[in-house]
Amino acid sequence: MTTASKTASAIALSAVLATALLISGCQSPAADPPASGKSEAPHGYVEGAEETAERQPRLVLADTATGTVGVLDLITGDLTGDLTPAGRTAPVRALFTDGRFAYAATRAGAHVIDGGGWTVDHGDHVHHYRAPVRHLGEIRGEPPARVHGSTAVTSLSSADGTTRLLDRAALEKGEVKGETGEGTALKNPAGPAVPHKDHLVLAGTGPGRDAVEVRGGDGVRKTVLAEKCAEPRGAAVTRRGVVLGCADGALLVTVTGENGRHTGVRIPYGESVEAPRRADRFTHRPGSTTLTARAGRDAVWVLDVTARTWTLIKTGPVTAVNTAGEGAPVLALGEDGVLRAHDPVTGKRTAERRILAATRTGDADAPPPAVEIDADRAYINDTAAKKIHEIDHGDGLRISRTFTLPFPPAHMVETGR
Repeated sequence: MTTASKTASAIALSAVLATALLISGCQSPAADPPASGKSEAPHGYVEGAEETAERQPRLVLADTATGTVGVLDLITGDLTGDLTPAGRTAPVRALFTDGRFAYAATRAGAHVIDGGGWTVDHGDHVHHYRAPVRHLGEIRGEPPARVHGSTAVTSLSSADGTTRLLDRAALEKGEVKGETGEGTALKNPAGPAVPHKDHLVLAGTGPGRDAVEVRGGDGVRKTVLAEKCAEPRGAAVTRRGVVLGCADGALLVTVTGENGRHTGVRIPYGESVEAPRRADRFTHRPGSTTLTARAGRDAVWVLDVTARTWTLIKTGPVTAVNTAGEGAPVLALGEDGVLRAHDPVTGKRTAERRILAATRTGDADAPPPAVEIDADRAYINDTAAKKIHEIDHGDGLRISRTFTLPFPPAHMVETGR
């Protein structure tokens, strides 16, 4: 990269990241208040939104074959129908979320969907909002393989190593930043780029592609951590910091001290783990510091970020796993369609219930079902039956509700968190 292109990239990145300074505090509303002038806008208000007393969870769902995308309101049970523009649908390869917005990946790029529900967390209190569900536009180019978001930036990382940074404030106004929807682009072929507060954590940089770099609000490299992360894979954002999956375990990137110095803390597996059994995709409830990941085909990892420990649970053939957090059961969906709950410390099975007819269909291109989770409920998409099953994971895996859909929900993510 030439000096001129580096400078241009730094300036562009700075413009995107700097918005975090404007929206991260409780002192500055995200938009002007309603025109009525009767009262001040609540903290975190976005024009057209309504503040609510409770969280507004939504499930964004997509059909692989037709490209149909819909949003299921988990409060009302209402479904907002096909959100992709007429005549422009395409098969959906994957579905991602940054917490509020969903990204339906296609061969040509990704459709951006506003789930219409979100929470602004100020530490000592939170604000919940709801707004109309809508299709914001299409990002053209290489489809995303990983998506991470902060209050300022959403990063869409593709398999070719390109990461697009989208301005979160612009998305909240209904605009996909950039004339073609591409946003600011970075090149980091070896690992993810994860926004965290007003910084960007890049894994897999340097000559050995094992360095972890932190870029600041000025758009240029702030520091390179002393700790390495070889063969970076999955990543997750927790209250403790950014968790990166590495060949020997995980690296926790935290901000410490009054000067906001970034440090890395290694959380090793404690034993040699072959590549197929390493954690390469973390799942967890947003805000939780307990993460899960598949460990090959027949076991799962539980990573306690607070205690900095790994636990391996032998589950049998498993297709999806998740947990609500500290002390909550680990939910493992088997290839036989049975959901099993395990104690997160001992690994002991505590409950089980058949949810699906089976999860292996013989179609190698068919996406596996997902287990989305919040503090009280879990959700499993039943593609064959065109249903969503809501599970009370605190009551013996009881099926509390079932939603019937007009299309097969092959892909599912939860927004509004």
